[in-house]
Amino acid sequence: MSKGKAIAVAAIKGGVGKTTTIVNIAHILANDHNKKVLVIDANFSSPNLNLHLGAIENDKSIHHLLNNNEKLHNVICEHSFGFHFIPTDITKLNSNQHKLKNIVNELKNHYDVILLDSAPSPKDEMLAAIDAADELYVVSTPDLPTLTSTLKTAKLARQNNTKVSGLILNKVKNKNYELKPESMEKLTGIKLVATIKDSVRVLESLNSIRPVSLLNPNSDVSLEYKKLAALMVNASYENPKWHIRALGYLKDDFKNLTTHKFSKGLSYFK
Repeated sequence: MSKGKAIAVAAIKGGVGKTTTIVNIAHILANDHNKKVLVIDANFSSPNLNLHLGAIENDKSIHHLLNNNEKLHNVICEHSFGFHFIPTDITKLNSNQHKLKNIVNELKNHYDVILLDSAPSPKDEMLAAIDAADELYVVSTPDLPTLTSTLKTAKLARQNNTKVSGLILNKVKNKNYELKPESMEKLTGIKLVATIKDSVRVLESLNSIRPVSLLNPNSDVSLEYKKLAALMVNASYENPKWHIRALGYLKDDFKNLTTHKFSKGLSYFK
């Protein structure tokens, strides 16, 4: 097995959808691309991955690797979504974070892709995740406060000589008060690789503890995640046929099905 690669997904601002993005990408890579995927919660001070996976209680966590030299196989958890993960224990805040890179390098011998969910703050724990990664994707929302945070994230990565592979623009509502995607790309100097629409279905998926790519794999949001996942592993991607996308769109918009303008809606997918 050839050595895998480690990808950090980062943002210096909470609530932009970083962990949601990671869980969907992991699910797609494992199930659509048959990749062996490991997700590491590198957000040591305010972990969220456990909540997204419905795995609240775990006997072992990343802290046991960082502090106690625990065996890898005792810490790695298997999830029904098709990938493995290493959780973080919020009750154990002190960790030897600088060991993370060595642990990730060892794990790359066993996985195709390792996804690192970093902390939303420019402190040692974020730097540890960036340092352990081969490349970085930055998640942002299209507003000025988050733009400032995005610039800081990219600067930290470049100072660490970590490749910044792309900007993921999330929760896009296409409103006049938002920064335009092309403006975000120009201002950050990071290639825009995905534009994820704001969707109530994502909130519903969080409530049901299932990724939206599982709940509605042909929705606009899921298809954008699928394109992004393919890009991350240099795989080809082709959109499904227009009628399949139409069904995904209608499933997303089911509450308005009775008043839906089919002539307008269907032409959108052609």
